Amino acid sequence: MSPPLRQCLMARMLCNDSELEQKDHRWGVVGDPTEGALLVAARKAGFDCEELNHSYPRIDSIPFESAFQYMATLHQQDIEGQWLLMKGSVEAVVARCDRVLTVAGDTDPVDRDHILLQAEHMASRGLRVLAFAGRPFHGHHIDHDDLESGLVFMGLQGMIDSPRAEAIRAVEVCKTAGIEVKMITGDHKATAAAIADRMSLSLTEAVIAYTGQELAALEASELTNAVQNGSVFARVAPEQKLRLVEALQAKGHIVAMTGDGVNDAPALKQADIGIAMGRTGTEVAKEAADMVLMDDNFASIEAAVEEGRNVFRNLMKAIAFILPVNGGESMTILLSVLIGRGDVLPILSLQVLWLNMVNSIAMTVPLAFEPKSHNLMNRPPRNPNAPLLSRPLLNRIALISVFNWILIFGVFEWVRRSAGDLGWIPSDLTGTEATEYTLAIARTMAIQALVAGRILYLLSMSQF
Repeated sequence: MSPPLRQCLMARMLCNDSELEQKDHRWGVVGDPTEGALLVAARKAGFDCEELNHSYPRIDSIPFESAFQYMATLHQQDIEGQWLLMKGSVEAVVARCDRVLTVAGDTDPVDRDHILLQAEHMASRGLRVLAFAGRPFHGHHIDHDDLESGLVFMGLQGMIDSPRAEAIRAVEVCKTAGIEVKMITGDHKATAAAIADRMSLSLTEAVIAYTGQELAALEASELTNAVQNGSVFARVAPEQKLRLVEALQAKGHIVAMTGDGVNDAPALKQADIGIAMGRTGTEVAKEAADMVLMDDNFASIEAAVEEGRNVFRNLMKAIAFILPVNGGESMTILLSVLIGRGDVLPILSLQVLWLNMVNSIAMTVPLAFEPKSHNLMNRPPRNPNAPLLSRPLLNRIALISVFNWILIFGVFEWVRRSAGDLGWIPSDLTGTEATEYTLAIARTMAIQALVAGRILYLLSMSQF
């Protein structure tokens, strides 16, 4: 094994905060999946994490920060000196390297342009690229000033992080539903653009991507247009995530923001819907978010949107059913009193109570549990400022209410006037008894006609 490869593999295990654990004869990663991939690669090459950490115990460390785009660790190498290791983005690491480790084990002056070109080639294939560097060190504490220069470049590692099939499908469904999906990532711009192209993330043929440096150079108006048109934003600073959310909101968009780190908290708080990762998310991100995604799967967000649309659709169906049928009953009693027929009501209060307690509930419950429509996600998003009772719905309520009123009155008057001719009145009843019997039959028929009308109207709600 060549010295650069050996030292690079050792750096992957030592400059790492994740662990591999075995449960039920299966290996798993405790910590960040990216760092877990580094451990797996080194272990497959024959390195043992426990032995390596015992031989090079960690003395000090600088955790990863988005502002610096690297992490560093200090290890005891021997009695006389220590070993400083760094891993991070290619741009951040290469800028601090003066020498490069050769196959022979010595060092040569670093060719930064060549390394950056190789990293660009790897990133264009959708690989997540990390760079590794190190140098001898004397001391037991490190800070950022110790990492400004003098490092020896060890190598690059590319990892494939293929998007899940369900995530690709979820993005496609979101696009048909009028939901734009934008990627904000700490990966290389070319890596993010390649993954976005695989997922068909962009609404145009070519993926429009911006880096944090490019966004920082834009004016406020230019930033708004860039956020509107762009699909990928790579290497962005935490404050830029907040600006991206604010720019989209300024365009009138309802923004849902996902995040897992402490630095994502301001953007999660600003977004209309902040979504924190349940597995990899920090407690700060979860506290700032409105909801927590327990499986860290984008497809779950799409499923939640679909379920929410179905719940709202069923709610509107229930409203569109209950209000008109109750409106017809109310109009019947109200108009009867207004025209001076309070003593000859087509329906009685006890019948109305029965309809509302038994019939209405029994017919409304199926609407609440109606399965999702096949074209539910093909509809455009609803304006959040739109009233609950829209004009078409109010027209529908008024029309069905009038129809129910006509149905009740029509059947009641027809039965009341024709009951005797139809032979529905017993011959032994005369006078007041015959009149009361006729009213009872007419009210019963009016109620049954209303129930039959409700059933027909309920069946028509599937097209609502």
